[in-house]
Amino acid sequence: MTVNVESKLEEFLKEDIGAGDISSSLLPEKYVRAKIISKQDAVIAGVKFAETIFNIHKCDVQILKNDGEKIKAGGCLLIINGIAPTILSCERTILNLLSRMSGIATYTNKLVQVTKRINPKISVCATRKTAPGLRYFDKIAVELGGGIRHRMDLNEFVILKDNHIAVYGSIENLIKQAKSKYKIIETEVDSLSDALLAAKAGSDVIMLDNFSTEVINSTIHELTKLGIRKKIKIEISGGINIKNISKYAKTTADWISIGAITNSVSGIDFSLDVIS
Repeated sequence: MTVNVESKLEEFLKEDIGAGDISSSLLPEKYVRAKIISKQDAVIAGVKFAETIFNIHKCDVQILKNDGEKIKAGGCLLIINGIAPTILSCERTILNLLSRMSGIATYTNKLVQVTKRINPKISVCATRKTAPGLRYFDKIAVELGGGIRHRMDLNEFVILKDNHIAVYGSIENLIKQAKSKYKIIETEVDSLSDALLAAKAGSDVIMLDNFSTEVINSTIHELTKLGIRKKIKIEISGGINIKNISKYAKTTADWISIGAITNSVSGIDFSLDVIS
């Protein structure tokens, strides 16, 4: 995925400012100093993008907390120096981006900490359940929290899902067709029997969708018996969250994919305050 970051950030800002910030236009062109603080404990994400927006608009930024670092409630992450109307026109766009990205990074980090304590080899992955227009930023936030971006877009590698298989009619033939054109093939399955079919047909990754941990373990055991487990990555997904991830981490899967990381994020509360 190629993204013109500066252009995207300007697009976000334009959405908020519209034809002009009429509230801030009432203020004098006064040079001020402001700070952004976090009102919650968090893993910070989006600082570099906040800096870019301020720099584009000729404000100087001092970064006190870098992306990926943890901050305590009340902690300061940025000091900004610039013209008051400019800072205030940028305020909400920057706080919104910091809030969403830090919320994603913080939740991802909680999930990663739980899984790594139980199974250091398993990885927490994002999905494509991101906000339209924000995927690039959402996925970076996942990485800053210690997770894996996984597939950025539909062109990155093949994932054959239930509807693809329903249209084609044969899971085995569809995998063989895909293998003749592309290097990496992942197949989503909803039963042990289909997992074995996909593995035998040459799928590089098997996604076990909405499997219980018992069936996950049975599937991996059967693949091991066939002598092909080491050739295949096992991804598990479906309804996994902070409350139940520990039991999935006890399996020997390779990846845990969690849509809630990005589609049900709770933002972190930040505020910008003029201090002088």
